[in-house]
Amino acid sequence: MEISGSYKLNAKKEVVWRALNNPEVLKQCIPGCESFEKESDTVFNAIVANKVGPMNVTFSGKVTVSNIQEDQSYTLSGEGQSPVGFANGAADVELSEEYGMTILSYQINVNVGGKIVQLGSRLIDSVAKKMSNYFFGRFADIVAPVNNKIGGTAEEKRVDELKSNFLNKYIYSAAVIFFLLLVVIFYFVSR
Repeated sequence: MEISGSYKLNAKKEVVWRALNNPEVLKQCIPGCESFEKESDTVFNAIVANKVGPMNVTFSGKVTVSNIQEDQSYTLSGEGQSPVGFANGAADVELSEEYGMTILSYQINVNVGGKIVQLGSRLIDSVAKKMSNYFFGRFADIVAPVNNKIGGTAEEKRVDELKSNFLNKYIYSAAVIFFLLLVVIFYFVSR
């Protein structure tokens, strides 16, 4: 699956670049991230826990930075494993300047497999899009908060902070719809 998007940030490109390479900033952007530790200049180890339906799932894996063009672009590649499946993918991140603002653009390719795929591709696609939008929206909120009052201190958030179990509403919604569908089918078959 492919996901793309962009954010305009009221910050210098160099500031955004430093934040993109800061493990503490990246950790704050990943929902359910328990640890995000630097192994080397281009490799990070991550542990992410989320609640998927009735079970708690912990993904552990590596994130690698490649194709580095200082203050311009890089590729974040990652792979994670859990008892319910795996996920791997890559995000091409590019920075450009326009009228004193930095534009952060991204293109993501994601592959998911294992038992988790049984939830359905639409649900998986929806969750993947929500997580990628959350990651980059949260990053934008941390690096360049939006002020909604001129001269004031109030800030508007691009995304709301997610709890590690934000997937629950998707899983339970799908389960309810599936259950209702079974009831309707059973009703018409039993007539």
